[in-house]
Amino acid sequence: MHPDVAKLVEAGRISEAVGEKLSKIAPGSFRIHKGFGGGVVTSWDLFNGKVTIDFEKAKGKEMGLKLALEKTEAVESDDLRAQKVNQLGELQDLADKDPVELVARTLQSHGGSMTMDQLDAELCGSVVEEKIYKRWWEKTKKALRESKRVSVPTKRTDPLILRDEASSPGEALVEDLEMARNPKGRVKALEAIHREAPLVASSEGLLERAFVIVGDAALKLMKLAPAQSLELIALRDEIAEELKKTDAISVDAPKLSEVLQVADGNLSEDLNNVAAARLKRILDAFPAAFGEEWVDRILAVFGSISSRGVSEIAKLLAEKDETSRLNEHIKVALSRHALGADSLAWICRERKKSAVEVFDGSVGSVILTVLEQDSLDDGPRRSGRLGNLLMDDKELIADLLEGMEINDVRNFARKLLASPAFADLDRKSLMARVIKKVPETQEMVSGQSQSKFEETLLVSYESLDRRKAEYEDLVNNRIPANIKDISIARSYGDLRENFEYHAAKQMQNVLNTRKNDLERDLERARPTDFKGADTSAVNIGTKVVLALASGEKRELTMLGAWDANPEKNIISYLSEVGQVLLGKSVGEEVEIRDAETEELIAGEIAAIASI
Repeated sequence: MHPDVAKLVEAGRISEAVGEKLSKIAPGSFRIHKGFGGGVVTSWDLFNGKVTIDFEKAKGKEMGLKLALEKTEAVESDDLRAQKVNQLGELQDLADKDPVELVARTLQSHGGSMTMDQLDAELCGSVVEEKIYKRWWEKTKKALRESKRVSVPTKRTDPLILRDEASSPGEALVEDLEMARNPKGRVKALEAIHREAPLVASSEGLLERAFVIVGDAALKLMKLAPAQSLELIALRDEIAEELKKTDAISVDAPKLSEVLQVADGNLSEDLNNVAAARLKRILDAFPAAFGEEWVDRILAVFGSISSRGVSEIAKLLAEKDETSRLNEHIKVALSRHALGADSLAWICRERKKSAVEVFDGSVGSVILTVLEQDSLDDGPRRSGRLGNLLMDDKELIADLLEGMEINDVRNFARKLLASPAFADLDRKSLMARVIKKVPETQEMVSGQSQSKFEETLLVSYESLDRRKAEYEDLVNNRIPANIKDISIARSYGDLRENFEYHAAKQMQNVLNTRKNDLERDLERARPTDFKGADTSAVNIGTKVVLALASGEKRELTMLGAWDANPEKNIISYLSEVGQVLLGKSVGEEVEIRDAETEELIAGEIAAIASI
């Protein structure tokens, strides 16, 4: 009991129980407040019932003793929240030199368990600078998983858990598998066991325990999350085969063929959610799962499965002498425009090998349809690889047009020119390949030359440089940074509830739209210094004096498309006012809209001069 309090107890002013309670808020003790964080008591006034606490977020906070006891909680000096008050420099040094120890201390101060959001709130901005926290956490998360000292979940809402230091590395891996709270988390945990499989197998019964956990999880997920159930079993079988421990799998454990039968209703979606590394093993299980119907079942997913899946299906069918069935299926699907981007990309890549019998001009039309539909749909783009293949493979356009009737070529070129799926520069590049293969299509581009000329943007050299600089920054800095943000956000877990991921994807759409707009505008831009403008009428590069009906005179300078500056009375020739004035001569009456009031005001062209 604190000496000051003991005197009050001896004098009978307060009871011993109250004295013990008061002693915990004596000067030098540490307290935690939900809003203000950790704090140290700097002074108290027992006679007036006041206490002063230096909180992390409120220095010199004065509180009533009763309120302080009710609203704050005592913590020991070795608690991280107390150390943030009096040992912050040491913690910041620890964050740099031993981040695993820092996280372990933080978890220990919170009962051994915290969500990532709770950890962020405790460390970000105080122990670790906010501007570097995201990068620090990515590095720390990797170190935590390697150390095995902390169980790190894949989903942000699941807790980080401080392990018992007595656990062996192998036991820690299996504990992670057992504690994983969502399907993807279990797959990640089993992947970690796969990487350290000999370590787990070296402990008696540990591998068998892991396989039992996998089997139980796979049974529960067969209907709810078939993709993760398939992955777990495929990975389990892979681990067992690599270690030559197939006998560690119970005879009544679920098999790939059993899960495939249960997941049959929507296999393409399920298989698209399976990691490429496990896809071949799962596809190889189709004959066992579906018997004589296996070819029909596997072809049903060919048109909508991932690129790796398309390739593996083609190889499997070739091994089983079923290539003719595949070719027949592709021809029918092409006629119905029912093939996905990855299937079309495979046909193009294999056009001189496995897909030689199905590659013809119809593939090109379907490619343009798929790319156009994808560009117009909301949500993430699925045809990126197909679009890149069309651009990067310099011979693909020529091969698609080989042997095609001239009318069919024109239809393809017309569809290409009208497609919203390409930026202007890319469309121009692709059309050049069409013309090189079929020179008769040159007229289609020439016919557009006049309209292209009419769309030319006259701009100043300064504004052109600004647009170019914006484009450079977008391509070299902002878009790569956004791609990194998406990758980091994806690591946070469940994309359906991942705000950071959706926000980054929305920004990706904004940035890509701006990139396309800038590319289109820069292609149309023609720089000029506006000198020597014809002053017989209002033109680009002239100063105009307007005599308004109110008696006021207003001087405007008309410059290029991107040069508007209302504060300096500079207008763009493309603006509403610019279009009204353009071509008008001295003495002509005009009506322009006032920028501030939005009202039409009448006036007359009083003078025109060059800039």
